[in-house]
Amino acid sequence: MNLSIFDYIIVGSGIAGLYAALLAREVGSVLLLTKGSIEECNTRYAQGGIAAAIGPDDSPALHAEDTLAAGAGLCDPEAVRILTEEGPDRIADLIRFGVPFDTLHGEVALTREAAHRLPRILHAGGDATGEHIELTLSGLARHRNITILEYSLATRLLGDARNVRGVEVLDCRTNQVTAFEGRAVILATGGCGRLYHISTNPEVATGDGVALAFRAGAEVMDMEFFQFHPTALRLPGVPPFLISEAVRGEGGILRNVAGRRFMFDYAPQGELAPRDVVARSIVAEMAKTGADHVLLDVSHLPATVVAARFPRIYGFCLEHGVDMTTTPIPVAPAAHYMMGGIRTNTWGETTLPGLYAAGECACTGVHGANRLASNSLLETLIFGKRIIQRTLEARDGATPRGAPPTPEAEALPARRGAGDAGVPTLPALQRLMWDQVGITRSGASLAEAAATLAAWEGTLPAPTDRASHELANLLLVARLTAEAALIREESRGAHYRTDFPEPNPAWLRHIVFCRYRD
Repeated sequence: MNLSIFDYIIVGSGIAGLYAALLAREVGSVLLLTKGSIEECNTRYAQGGIAAAIGPDDSPALHAEDTLAAGAGLCDPEAVRILTEEGPDRIADLIRFGVPFDTLHGEVALTREAAHRLPRILHAGGDATGEHIELTLSGLARHRNITILEYSLATRLLGDARNVRGVEVLDCRTNQVTAFEGRAVILATGGCGRLYHISTNPEVATGDGVALAFRAGAEVMDMEFFQFHPTALRLPGVPPFLISEAVRGEGGILRNVAGRRFMFDYAPQGELAPRDVVARSIVAEMAKTGADHVLLDVSHLPATVVAARFPRIYGFCLEHGVDMTTTPIPVAPAAHYMMGGIRTNTWGETTLPGLYAAGECACTGVHGANRLASNSLLETLIFGKRIIQRTLEARDGATPRGAPPTPEAEALPARRGAGDAGVPTLPALQRLMWDQVGITRSGASLAEAAATLAAWEGTLPAPTDRASHELANLLLVARLTAEAALIREESRGAHYRTDFPEPNPAWLRHIVFCRYRD
């Protein structure tokens, strides 16, 4: 097994990984690993935009208040303060890098989304914000003397509990294994949306970073909190396609299949209620009407405004026979964003020295129990930069510190499994998670899911290629999600249990798992 040494090894080519790579290259050598092509990632699909308090009537304090309110009591106030105060500077970085944010009368245009009290969402190309940021940064990375290895899947972290010093990598085309050593290893692998049968995420979102870190002994936190986007296109034979939060922010109305507006039956904010409320309300309304969708109506808005503001959504819907300027869009909830992940401190340090995490695979404490819309892209920038700042403190040979371990971290429960569960397949896993660990949950369904997942873990063959590694990673992340949801006997934010339908102050705490315990 060959061994190459870099100052920084960054796993993942989304916005978190690319931004960190560009900053890291200014101070050292960088290896960027991505299991697909450099442009194939989750963040390029982000439509809603990126939030920052840059408007004349806005402030970081107001942005922080909205973030804390959405997080339902579980946000880390210090992490939120850092996010909102440093946000405007990171937007300035993107502008310097050349990201073409939309403007109005020479100023950056700002829009409003659900649970934001003011317009503070920046967009690029209307509803193609993630793609514009991603392509701008990936273009720069290709010309900044960054070593980029595409179709390379990180399968194991090298080192021990005192210092992570590298990664083992599978070439997805040849299945050959190579090792790389790095002074700092940064996981920026994105989320795990492919856990679910109906998802807005691309095929690459398989929880690789969380699985890597957990197997190496890092703590993971808040895995029970998974956000389901309320509005994904629902048409027979058409893959789920995200219909941005911004559509409702611009005045879109949710109606049931009979044409009746229903959101004010469930929340005083109507269509602008937090995502978890809107998603559960849609599910309840579909149950009342016996339909598999509701309708998102923007036909009352000027057609030219709709087409210009949402060019990608307008084009995709039109391609599939829906002219959203005249006809309501059939929508239903879909799995969207993982709030939990690898536990980090406010410098992106995990509990393993030398290992850092940024983006959706990290749990910084910013999102709490429910992510405020458009905070995720900002989070990737804030903590990506802070990781590089922290690593500079160790340039003279100082030992990486790592985040302090959590005393109450739990071992993943050992279970005997549920009889003859057979060998797991990806469709079976996705269906189980959707049905039993989805938008609404119960103790009985969660216990059954946890037992089945444990049984599947016991029958899963050792992975040998990309597909089998991804299935093993998804299965582990599924167990972490189901077990955390079973432990949390309340409803809070994106986690809703029918047997414990109200929040309980006794659960104003985090659930943390760790594979190894002293």
